[in-house]
Amino acid sequence: MRIFLTGATGFVGSAVTQELLKHGHQVLGLARSDANAAALTAAGAQPHRGDLQDLGALRSGALQSDATIHCGFIHDFSKFQENCDIDALAIETMGNALAGSNKPFIVTSGTALLTGTGGTTEDVPAPPPSAAVPRVSEAAAFAFTDKGVRTAAIRLPPSVHGAGDHGFIPILINLARQKGAAAYIGEGQNRWPAVHRFDAAVLYRLAIEKAQEKGTTGAVYHSVADTGVPFREIAAVIGRGLNVPVVSKTPDEAKEHFGWFAHFAGIDNLASSEWTRKQLGWTPTQPGLLADMEKHYFSH
Repeated sequence: MRIFLTGATGFVGSAVTQELLKHGHQVLGLARSDANAAALTAAGAQPHRGDLQDLGALRSGALQSDATIHCGFIHDFSKFQENCDIDALAIETMGNALAGSNKPFIVTSGTALLTGTGGTTEDVPAPPPSAAVPRVSEAAAFAFTDKGVRTAAIRLPPSVHGAGDHGFIPILINLARQKGAAAYIGEGQNRWPAVHRFDAAVLYRLAIEKAQEKGTTGAVYHSVADTGVPFREIAAVIGRGLNVPVVSKTPDEAKEHFGWFAHFAGIDNLASSEWTRKQLGWTPTQPGLLADMEKHYFSH
C-alpha cells in the first residue's frame, strides 16, 4: 500500500514509517520542514510538504494514497484546547477527502481519556467532547464510518517509551531533578499503562493491513503492553536513576511539586489490550516501561 502518514518524523510516527517500509509499503510522509523532508527521504519514504494546519496538503496527501494514518499532534499542553481543535479539523479534512473511497483511515487517541472505569477496554467509548476532555479524534474519525471510509482508532497509553522519548517520563525525570526528589501522590498505587514505540508501530501496521484486507471499520485498538504500572514504581526507578529520595505528596502538595502535570501524575488508567491482541495477532516484544527506564533513561 501507499500510505499517507502525518507525524511521520515524530517519536511514534518515525517508528511507524520504519515499520511500514520494512514490510513493503510505501510511505508518503507529511513534512513541515526541510530537515523533516530530508529525514524521510533518507529513511526511504517520500516527503509531502505541509503541516497539520495546511488543509490542502492533508487533503492531497490522503487523496493520492491507498490508506491514511494520522499520528501527528501538536504536543504543547499550554495550548491543548487549540491543538485539539487543529487535530479535529485535520481529521475532518482528511475524512472528507476519503469519503466514499472505502480506503482505510486510522487516527490516534489515548487511553488516558478514559479513567476511573475500573479498567479500560476497547469497547469503552471515548467521553463526549467537553472543556475537560477536548480531544475528539475518535468522534471526528468515526463520523466517516458510515460515509465510505474504513475507520479505526489506536489509543496510545500515557507512556510511549523508547530511545528519543520526550514525553511524560522525561517530564517526570526533569521534575525530579529540579525538585531534588521523585514524587508520587498518596500511596502511589494509581496505574499507568505503557508501550514501547516499536511495539506501537507494529500495531499501526497490523491495523491498517487488516482494514485494507478484511474491510473492517469502526474499530478501536489499545496499544498497551504494560496494562498498568503503579506510579510509585515509576517514581522509584527515577529515584534510583537520579540518586534522589522518593517521596509521597498529598494532593495539595502534588500541585506544587508537579505543577500542570499533577493531573497526569494522579490518573489511574489501568487498560487492557486483550481484544486488540486477539483481533490483530499483536504480541509486544520490546522491554516493558520499568526495564526500559532502568536501561536507557539515565545515561546522561
